[in-house]
Amino acid sequence: MEVVIVPDAAAGGELIAEAMARLLRRKPDALLGVATGSTPLPVYRALTAKVRAGEVDTSRARIAQLDEYVGLPAEHPESYRSVLRREVLEPLGIGMEAFLGPDGTAEDVQAACEAYDTGLARAGGVDLQLLGIGTDGHIGFNEPCSSLASRTRIKTLTEQTRADNARFFDGDVDQVPHHVITQGIGTILEARHLVLLATGEGKADAVAATVEGPLAAVCPASALQLHPHATVVVDEAAGSQLKHADYFRYTLVNKPEWQGI
Repeated sequence: MEVVIVPDAAAGGELIAEAMARLLRRKPDALLGVATGSTPLPVYRALTAKVRAGEVDTSRARIAQLDEYVGLPAEHPESYRSVLRREVLEPLGIGMEAFLGPDGTAEDVQAACEAYDTGLARAGGVDLQLLGIGTDGHIGFNEPCSSLASRTRIKTLTEQTRADNARFFDGDVDQVPHHVITQGIGTILEARHLVLLATGEGKADAVAATVEGPLAAVCPASALQLHPHATVVVDEAAGSQLKHADYFRYTLVNKPEWQGI
């Protein structure tokens, strides 16, 4: 995989937003897979700025959701459907008719998971999937020891993940649902381009395990090693444990300018 070390989160956001813009210029109706949380916000801000400056047109773009809480009403402010509407769809001027997401309130959750995988396939697949990474190496909500061939399914969150997400629920971990629907690792790997963004020292160990560690279910993000076009973008802090950091910097400086990420 390609590893890009940037000075800070803003630089990472700009780099990834430009990759999305280049994709949309080439394929205006591209399906962008997006993630929630605080890490990807610089990406969405940078892409919005490009739209407002007339550098890219998102009017035909489509958005796919990575995961969703089970049992949280769609209108709840912390449902991922609501979060993505606020942070991605509305700023980019994309309507809900161009949005694909699993139904976390479905009576038959398993059927909803299977329907979402089918929907992604019918939409032509995800062109670029933006990912974050948990401190334990999870991507989406694929917790450690998830099958590397898994499909969209229901998962039980670890105590650590619920504690990490409590900040979005007034710091009250009891408000964080125990279950989620998440794209499986096998589903994620079907996207044409995977871009993982990690910032902060707290992600350094997970990034090192993902990039330089063995392919292992205990670090779900290590599955990116299997993908033909995976890019890991990290700030200096998140990349601080990488043994081959100097090589990654060297390759970035010397790659063809037209190649992008």
